[in-house]
Parts: sequence; C-alpha cells; structure tokens
Amino acid sequence: MKAGSTPSAEAGIGTLGAMGAPLDEIARPARRRQGLISSAAIGSANRGRVLKLLFDLGPTSRAELARHVGVNRATITGIIQPLVDQGILVEGDPLRSSEGGGKPARPLWFSQDAQPICAVLLMHDSVHTALVSLDGAITAERKAEFPREATRVEPIMEAVAACLAGTLSEAPRAPRAIGVAAGGMIDTDRGAIVTVNLAPMLDGFPLGPELTRRFGLPTCVDHHPRALLVGDRWFGVGRGRRRFAVVYTGDVLGGALFLDDHLYRGPAGAGGELGHTFVQVDGLPCRCGRRGCWETIATLRWLRREAAARGLPAAIDSRRLVALAAEGAPGAAELLDRYARNVAVGIANLQQTMAPNFIVLHGDVAGGGPVMIEAIAAHVRALVPWRPGGDIELVAGDIADAAALRGAAGLVLSDLLHFEL
Repeated sequence: MKAGSTPSAEAGIGTLGAMGAPLDEIARPARRRQGLISSAAIGSANRGRVLKLLFDLGPTSRAELARHVGVNRATITGIIQPLVDQGILVEGDPLRSSEGGGKPARPLWFSQDAQPICAVLLMHDSVHTALVSLDGAITAERKAEFPREATRVEPIMEAVAACLAGTLSEAPRAPRAIGVAAGGMIDTDRGAIVTVNLAPMLDGFPLGPELTRRFGLPTCVDHHPRALLVGDRWFGVGRGRRRFAVVYTGDVLGGALFLDDHLYRGPAGAGGELGHTFVQVDGLPCRCGRRGCWETIATLRWLRREAAARGLPAAIDSRRLVALAAEGAPGAAELLDRYARNVAVGIANLQQTMAPNFIVLHGDVAGGGPVMIEAIAAHVRALVPWRPGGDIELVAGDIADAAALRGAAGLVLSDLLHFEL
C-alpha cells in the first residue's frame, strides 16, 4: 500500500557558484528544487514503523518504541501523540519498574473505542461480514449463502448488502471503511472483480464502487489469499516475519507472497493466481478453460472425484480423509499421500521461484491438521533441493474465516494509517 503522502511543498537545496556548476545551470537563474523526501513523508514513514512495532511487540511503552525506531523521546512523542489524540492509540495503566525509581512506563496499544473497520469475505457461494477492531477483535458477524440458482449479480449483491447492513447496524461508532477479501481475480486499482470461475455472474462487477455508493464508506477490495496473508502478518503466525507465503486450498486454490517486508502485488493487483500455474503439460481440463493447472489436482474437486473412485465418501475433505486413513479404510492412506504430493508440487515450484521458507496453509488442507501438514511438508522437502539457510517450514493457519476478515481490515488499515505492507 502507500508508504506515505506525496510531497506537497518544494524544499530549496541552495545554489552553486559558477565554478563547478553544470553548464546548463549557469545559463539559468537559480531556482528552488523539490527535496528528495519531504518532512510529511518522513513523518508518515516513522508512524508506519511505530505501528508495525506495536503489531509485532504488543503493548509497548514510548521509551521502548523510541529505542526500536532509533529516535529520541521527543520525536517518538511527536509521532505518537497525534495517534492518541485521534483515538487510535491509548495509554494503559503504568507498569511497575523492576529497578524501582523513575516514572513508571505506560504501554501504548490500540484503543477499543477507535473506529472499527467493516470486513467482508466474499466467496463464490457465500458472504461473511464483521466489524474488526484495530487490535483484531471480531464482532457483529453476519453470514449468508447465495442462491444456488443465481445467474445474475443482483441477488448476490442483495445478500451482500443485507449482511453488511446488519453488521453496520451493530457498530458502536461509524466504521472507518470497508475492506473486502474476494475470491477470484481482482483489479485492485478499480476495486472490481475481473473474473470468478465458479461465479461468472460476478465477472467485471465494480464491487468497491458499488459498496461505496450504497454505504457511503471508502472500500478496499483485494484477492482473498492476499487478505489471508495480511491477517497472518498483523494478527497471526506471520507476525514479525519479513518473508513468507500463504497457500489456500478448497474449492479453489490461490496464494500470496510477503517478500522483504512487502506484500507482493503485480500491476492492478495481478499475481496470486497460483491455482492456474501449470503443473502438468496437457493435463486435466481446468474450469478456467486451460489444461494442467495446479488447481486440477490439488482442490476438493479432485479429491472428491478420486475418493468416489475408491469407494470412499464422495463429500470427503482433508479432515475426514485423515480420520479414514487412521481407521485403516481401504485406499484412504494412499489417497492422502497422493493428495499431499499434489499440493506439494505447486508449493515446491513456488519455493524454487521465490524462496519463501515459511509457508502458511489455509483452507481445506489446514483442516487435516498435523498429519496432513507433515505429509505435504515431507513431499516438499523431497522435491526441493536443500541449500544453506533453506530449511522449509509449513504451518497451518486459521481454517475458519477469521484470518481473511482480519486481513480485509488490515488492508484498509495499511492505507488509512499510511504504513506500507
């Protein structure tokens, strides 16, 4: 997101004498030039560093923040006080000094009375809305499934609007904005859905502008796996990490990357469509119209087709598959291993390309727990040649919607508070 505001005032850097000045400068009158970095940009960057530290460290005193940021107490007060005055941060009760003496420190943390953010998780078949506080607390949740026979966008938008209206009605104060984590390909510049293979009636829909029109709130729309990653970065297992990846599996497959303390986005929000990277030349047909996509062998659609062929329950998922394998059901252990390898193939390609050694798994395979995670990790380790510093760790993220809702709020927070992801 935006790292700071655009400098709005020019800053003179002085004039050079004729000796040593460039020839084209000698012939022109001295003029004021724009400084490389404005004081506003510096202030915004420092504020972003402070907010990141609070997310990573938890409630922290001004003195500790000053030490971590590398500024003096007066400077940290200049950064913190506007956030306190705006009701974003609040000082807690004084901490007892272990050394006895001196003024007790008061830890700063996000105010429970600050304006919340309205978060939306929009998938191809359902919507989930909630209020999210600045410290990640989720309240006022609403859920709705879309009509299965829906072929137009109108009934879907009415369900979304009804959920949002219900959530907003419970807000103790006007929310700052709406953040949307949406399944499918997203144009983040326009806040529009590009395409959703499982819900083509949403293709091209200007979701962000429509929600702003209906509710009068700024709206940020991004790819669902990117929101999962933001939720992990600020509130979950990715907290404090500078480099990691997220992979989501279920009816669809997607991912996101956090590289050197930055959330990766291509132009207009491109990237993250990992499910449509190729793993089999001329392989199985994909719902996107191509063949051999990773999604054709590593989603619930593949798993359930293969389970039915083996006489296992057709409505199976990773959780149930692990349980059946533990019970010794015929074919279950072999299917679990094959499914784990199919998931691992795409993760190995991602790791070989961008080298994220910490990978968070969300969705169906996370529901399989440690057995499924370790099965996938074992195949990844077998597929990726080891190198120094290359130990790969796979962990399970939240299998519910909480990470995506917190991430949708985090996307908004990053923009409103001007700190870069």
